[in-house]
Amino acid sequence: MLAVIDYDAGNVKSVVKAFRALGQETVLTRDPEVILKADHVVLPGVGSFGACMERLERYGLVPVIRRVIEEGTPFLGICVGLQLLFEGSEESPGVRGLGIFKGKCVRFSDKSGMKVPQIGWNSLKIAPESRLFGGVSDGAFVYFVHSYYAKPEEAVETASCEYADTACAAAERGNVFATQFHPEKSGAVGLQLLRNFTLMKKEA
Repeated sequence: MLAVIDYDAGNVKSVVKAFRALGQETVLTRDPEVILKADHVVLPGVGSFGACMERLERYGLVPVIRRVIEEGTPFLGICVGLQLLFEGSEESPGVRGLGIFKGKCVRFSDKSGMKVPQIGWNSLKIAPESRLFGGVSDGAFVYFVHSYYAKPEEAVETASCEYADTACAAAERGNVFATQFHPEKSGAVGLQLLRNFTLMKKEA
């Protein structure tokens, strides 16, 4: 069973629909017991970093997420769900993230003259060792909607994109995976990533 965490942080119907299209038993829940029993857990996110963290804390989900990750359950963060895995963000000064990965999130540079947020399709530079991107070719196009991106301070970045800056597009370490883009809106490439995630096994 796959649990998509429901914490009022955007429309998650497309995420649930994508996993179900892959034949995955999927539930949308904020029930800690259900989340802890799941074989895979997904943290989506739309909106501001601070508002998303506030909702996770309000529903008592921060310790649940930490326990899921500590127990080795495959975990996937999507969009702001990726950003929350880091220590903080310029978008919400003073708000602490989950701190699973070292580093903070920053806003795209305005000096480039490019419109912020980045909305639309962009190509990826993919690290060949990534497990999440198995079967996906370097240069594949995926769909983004974001103004901020993570700057990892450790070797967890597995894909990047070029927009106003060179930005982290995906990260992974152990049982934790994350994408800044929306795989559920990225056609066949996105479905391949989600399929790869469902095949991940719990780590001892």
